[in-house]
Amino acid sequence: MLGGVWTLPNSLIGLAGGLLALPWGARPSISARDGALVFLHYPWGPGGAITFGNVILATGQDLDRPCLSYAHRAGWCQQPSMRLGDHERAHVLQYMVLGVLFLPLYLLCGGVSAGNRFEQAADRYALTGRGWWPWLRE
Repeated sequence: MLGGVWTLPNSLIGLAGGLLALPWGARPSISARDGALVFLHYPWGPGGAITFGNVILATGQDLDRPCLSYAHRAGWCQQPSMRLGDHERAHVLQYMVLGVLFLPLYLLCGGVSAGNRFEQAADRYALTGRGWWPWLRE
C-alpha cells in the first residue's frame, strides 16, 4: 500500500491519460494480476503499452498478448515471446519502489530503448518471473 501512495503522482499521470482517451475508445479495467488500473484500446502510441505508476495504457484488447523483448527487437539476441502484461507488471513494481524517482531515473537510463536497464529488467521478469529490479544483474 505504501508503494501505491509513493507512486501516486505517477499514477495520476496515467489516470489523466486514460481518462482523456475514453471518448476515443479506451476502456478501463482493474487487473489484480498486474496490480494496475488498465486502459485497454488506448488510441494513441506506436502499439504495446506504457505504464505510469499503477496505471497501464495499452493499445490492444488485453495484456495477454505476446510481445518481443527489447533486445530481440534490437537484433541483439533471439528470445521467445513473452506476455505484455508481465513486462508491464515489472514496471508497476519498479514504480512502487522508486515512486516519484522512477521517471527521472528511467529517462537518465536511456528512455524507451533496449539499453535501458529498466526495460532489460522488465523483459527479464516477463521471460523468467524474477529479476524486475533494474540494478539486479543475473
